[in-house]
Amino acid sequence: MSSTSVEISLVVPINNEEINILGLSERIYNVFVALGITYELIYVNDGSTDASLAMIQSLSEANDSIKYIDLSRNFGHQIAITAGLEHATGKRIIIMDGDGQDPPELIPDLYKKSLEGYEVVYAKRLRRKGENWLKKITASLFYRIMGNITTIDIPIDTGDFRLIHQKVQRILLKMPEQHKYLRGQIAWIGFKSSFIEYDREERMGGNTKFTYSKMIRFATDGISSFSNWPLRMATLLGFVVSGIAFLLILYSLYQKLFGYTEAGWTSLHISVLFLGGVQLLGIGILGEYLGRVSENVKNRPTYIVRDSNIDALKEM
Repeated sequence: MSSTSVEISLVVPINNEEINILGLSERIYNVFVALGITYELIYVNDGSTDASLAMIQSLSEANDSIKYIDLSRNFGHQIAITAGLEHATGKRIIIMDGDGQDPPELIPDLYKKSLEGYEVVYAKRLRRKGENWLKKITASLFYRIMGNITTIDIPIDTGDFRLIHQKVQRILLKMPEQHKYLRGQIAWIGFKSSFIEYDREERMGGNTKFTYSKMIRFATDGISSFSNWPLRMATLLGFVVSGIAFLLILYSLYQKLFGYTEAGWTSLHISVLFLGGVQLLGIGILGEYLGRVSENVKNRPTYIVRDSNIDALKEM
């Protein structure tokens, strides 16, 4: 990756967004024409099964500023963004989703804010239109919990929609985790940051690909990547349970010596089930962390490219 005359690289992950691509591309084109700076638009096709790839390829033939990276399968949103970041050549890089909820019209504001000397400028959501109350509540709780259990300051009410300087990009690419949580990684890097506020719009069309199961997986990646709190919780819970077990032992001895006992005593069942549940919880937490260590030790590539019009990838 070398420095070029490209001022802004725009990285947009795509997964089955054929209904939105043309409208989004037109909006992006109009923004950069009005802004009057050089740019490249990098679409990363993350295993789409609709006509998304064909539409992107057609757009790239008509506009040299449009690049595409076609991944061999669906590797996930964060990995798709990483693929785009690895091949972005702009002095500044903007990450934006492909469903229209991140408005391209905000790009000039992000850019102008970065010219004030900020290496990171993120877009903070004031309102989230088109999302149900459960998703809003769970997202709000997640960001606030992350803020309390991690040692880094991850901005709340923000997504991946942000501008980063090329120096931030270089450091990100030196962080080879298999389970990416880019919001946390960018916050961990530091540098001078600021934000602009906006109302997040509804999707231009289609349905969200970010299901509740993916949200849970995403939250797990974020917590396990930037906090040892679950391990500490398991340790604390172990001390608490040990204390309760010790009291039960004293009570059992008292009943044995001075009271009355009979087989199948209820407290025995309760204590066995309680201890077993806590042990399984602790083992499960350890398993999550060990599983991530195992994935990183294997050192597999984070993604595989099937096709691209980027010269560096054509030669691979």
